[in-house]
Amino acid sequence: MDLQDGVAIVTGSSSGVGAACARQLAEKGCHVVINYAHNEGGARATQTACEEYGVETIVQKADIADDGQCRALAKAALDKWGRVDALINNAGTTKFNVHSNLEGLNKQDFLDIYAVNTVGAYQMTRAVAESMQTSGQGSVVNVSSIAGVMGVGSSIAYAASKGALITMTLSLARALGPEIRVNCICPGFIQGDWLEQGMGSDAYQAAKSNVEATSPLRVASTPDMIAEGILYFVCGADVVTGETIIMDGGMHLTQAGLHKR
Repeated sequence: MDLQDGVAIVTGSSSGVGAACARQLAEKGCHVVINYAHNEGGARATQTACEEYGVETIVQKADIADDGQCRALAKAALDKWGRVDALINNAGTTKFNVHSNLEGLNKQDFLDIYAVNTVGAYQMTRAVAESMQTSGQGSVVNVSSIAGVMGVGSSIAYAASKGALITMTLSLARALGPEIRVNCICPGFIQGDWLEQGMGSDAYQAAKSNVEATSPLRVASTPDMIAEGILYFVCGADVVTGETIIMDGGMHLTQAGLHKR
C-alpha cells in the first residue's frame, strides 16, 4: 500500500508506540488521526511532530470502549479526507496485578480491560470497514502483546484480553477479505513511561536489564522499533492477512521470558 496522501487512524497515539507509529506514518506522507483518551498534551505533541512532515492531522479525544465515540473517530477522518486506508488498534489498558493474587482482580476489572483491548478494537474496525471495502483496500493492525501468547504480563485479565485480540484478528481477516487485510503484532517489553509507571521504577529497570542480558537479540524494544513492525503490515505486506508477529527480541524463546508489554 502506498501511504503518500493516504489516511490512517492510530488509537492511543498520545505517547509510546501509538505516537511513534503516527510519526512514522506521517514521514511516509500519510495524513493521521491522532487519538487520546486522557493525555491531550501528548496528543498535541504528536500532532506537531507529524505535521513537520507536511501532512494534515486531526486530534480527537475518544474512549474506544464506547461504540459511539469509535464511530465519531472514524467519521472525523471520513469528513475531512473521505477515506481511511489504515487503522492501528493500539489503545490499551490494564490493571497491574501479580498473577498469583487471584483476589486482586474482579469481574469489573475484566470487563473494563476487555472493553478497550478487545471490544474497542472490534468497534473501531467495524467503524472503518465499510469505507475500506468501498475503496477496495485497507489495512488493520491490532497491537496485542506477548502476554496474549504466553499468558504473562501485567495481569491475567490483560493477558486474556490480548489473547482474545489475536483470535479476533483471525476472524476479522477471514470476514473482511479481500479488500481489507487484518494482522497483529505482539510486542514484549517496551521501554517507556507506561511500563515504568505501572511496574514501579525498580522493577522496570530490573526487567529491562534482564531482557537486555538474556534475550537472544540482547535488546529491549523501543516504541519506534515496534512501530516499524506495524508499518510493515500496513505498507509492506500486501499479500499477508491473519498473521501475528512476535516482536520481543526473541525473549519468548528463553526460560526467562516472563516479561510485560
